[in-house]
Amino acid sequence: MFPVDPIRCLNVAYNPVSMNRKHIAAYIEVTFAVLVWGASFIATKLALRDLAPVTVVWMRFAIGVLILGVATGIRKQVSLPKKQDIFYFCLLGFLGITFHQWLQSTGLQTVQASTTAWIVATTPVFIAILSWIFLRERLLWLQITGIILATMGVLLVVSKGDLRALFSGHFGTTGDILILISAPNWAVFSILSSRGLKKYPATQMMFYVMAIGWLLTSILFLSSGNVADIRHITSSSLIGVGFLGIFCSGMAYIAWYDGLQALPASQIGAFLYLEPLVAVLVAWAVLGESLIPISLLGGAVILLGVRLVQKSV
Repeated sequence: MFPVDPIRCLNVAYNPVSMNRKHIAAYIEVTFAVLVWGASFIATKLALRDLAPVTVVWMRFAIGVLILGVATGIRKQVSLPKKQDIFYFCLLGFLGITFHQWLQSTGLQTVQASTTAWIVATTPVFIAILSWIFLRERLLWLQITGIILATMGVLLVVSKGDLRALFSGHFGTTGDILILISAPNWAVFSILSSRGLKKYPATQMMFYVMAIGWLLTSILFLSSGNVADIRHITSSSLIGVGFLGIFCSGMAYIAWYDGLQALPASQIGAFLYLEPLVAVLVAWAVLGESLIPISLLGGAVILLGVRLVQKSV
């Protein structure tokens, strides 16, 4: 996620005088990526109807690695990582692919897709907190206010407005906890990734990370005896896995980084605010998840808190 003025972003996006074809293509690609990622939670829920979480992750990234590998070849970026960076990419692959996707897929077994999207939207808050702790970056009062608001929003979403659950021992589910862990985990992954992005092209680096993460997931997949799980796949779960692999793990990453190469991050970052909103609407339309007013309020509070955290970055 990136600091951005949403109003300015939209003004630039629709100013025909200041924009050429390259910029138009970049905005289309970024919009595509965000819409796809917003729907990824729903696709995961569909796949989990017939498959175990580790099976979904393994199949999804098998497809994603193939697509990113082809893209890396077309862009003539095929090469082995430097020896001194192998452990670094193994760590990123474990955190960003194997562990992160296991957390979300397992959590989605008991949590609504829309709830997951709101919680994951707090990732920039955790990035700010970890940067303050480990990188000694300054945390302003406006950002602290945003952190408090985002926390309150998460509590509203997970408790569905029943804050008494905080004190009764019935707060959320195991899935809620796993999704909550996934947000700071992705923040750690994002902070660690910044070093690699200074040395490697984004598509090439993402291919390294995804390939290693998929290999690590393969160990878990094969050792847990889930290979036979593939026989249980149905048309709906196949659509879910296909969407996750082709669009979410393959094309969306390519589209997003293409957008970053053509436009400043400050102009396209605001599009990420659409992700949880897309998830809520698609979950309602496809999965029949209810639109609970208190959850929508909590989501709005989360987005406001995240915006305040980013405003002073």
